[in-house]
Amino acid sequence: MKYFILKKVVEYISKEAQNIRLIRRIDNNIIIIEFNNKNILYFDVSKSNSLIFKTKENLLSKKEFNAPFDVVLQKRFNNSKIENIELYNDDKVINIRVNSSSSYKKLTTILQIEFTGKHTNIVILDENRVILEALRHIDEFSSSRVVKVGIKLEEIPKQSFIPKMEEISNIEEYLYEIYEQIQKQNLENIKKQKISQIDKKAKKLKKTIESLPKKEELEFESNSLYEKANLILSNLHNIKPYQKSLKVFNYEGVEVEIDLEEKATPSKYSNDLFKKAKKAKQKASNISLEKDNLDEKLEFLLRLMNNINNANSIDECEFLSPKKERNQIKTKKAQASDFWFHLKDRPSCHVIVQNSKKNIPDNVINQAAVLCAKFSVDFSGTYEVDFTQRRNVKIQSGANVLYNPYTTTVVKI
Repeated sequence: MKYFILKKVVEYISKEAQNIRLIRRIDNNIIIIEFNNKNILYFDVSKSNSLIFKTKENLLSKKEFNAPFDVVLQKRFNNSKIENIELYNDDKVINIRVNSSSSYKKLTTILQIEFTGKHTNIVILDENRVILEALRHIDEFSSSRVVKVGIKLEEIPKQSFIPKMEEISNIEEYLYEIYEQIQKQNLENIKKQKISQIDKKAKKLKKTIESLPKKEELEFESNSLYEKANLILSNLHNIKPYQKSLKVFNYEGVEVEIDLEEKATPSKYSNDLFKKAKKAKQKASNISLEKDNLDEKLEFLLRLMNNINNANSIDECEFLSPKKERNQIKTKKAQASDFWFHLKDRPSCHVIVQNSKKNIPDNVINQAAVLCAKFSVDFSGTYEVDFTQRRNVKIQSGANVLYNPYTTTVVKI
């Protein structure tokens, strides 16, 4: 993080903050500090990209952090009084010196937050700069500077160059913008990742569709096999043992030669041909259904990519395409109490909301209706969506259904 930003942040905090009301770790490398005036700042000490930022909404902790560092951090700094905030040694290091009163005695503690690239860290020090705890413990084999509990913290080698200074008209707005840029970049990265994964599936599915045999080809194959089998069957009396081929006139009066493929018996070979002909005939009658099914899957994937591309948040992306967890339980079949959604009076996808009660919350209804519309149409607009419990839906021929009673909601996408 740049020196001039840290300098502005220190000035910004120092103006009004007298106390630290709350401090804790919310991610592996991020701590949250709430100052007395409800001024909340986030300090990210990731080595690759250390940052300080603010958000409009409080970020939730990803898990409970109970390491010795976290215990000492909260014990020494929660509800503490700020004595001084400064850029330590005029470097990219923030020192927050606090006093906390316990039942025994007054304790002075220093929170040293380092944004110095190689040495980026958060270190808790006593008044003599002896290390009480640190986010990263560093031994003598890893770095020239040792960070271990119980020893005095060595100074970070000072850079010789003069830092470049830039003006920031409003540091608070600037800190909000930092977070917005982070989220924007993270959102774009997640979109690219998810779209790339789905696109691979779509391309594979498209190749499968393109490689499907044509109905006419399968019918021709079936008829050819039937004819071949019948010709063998009707000429069994003319076929000698171990005969390799059979010359015979087909139904059009054309002489053809049939390879007997050295089968055990011609009759067995004709039976095998009848089975293959029947299989080809069945496949010909079902190939259009298979293609329609694959086309629907491909259309779903294409709509999914489009909806992810238009998503406005990381949560929306994860909702549309959640990560698969290990040992994930397979989706249960729709139950009678589940709610079913469908566009009103037009073809659409079906959305099922698992439910065990008579009603579902309005926000869930709206979200399910929006999903139904987004995965059914290609254009933005206002759409009516019907919904009812699954028990009220009766399947008719093909993909047609009847449902009653039902409720209609209107959504805009």
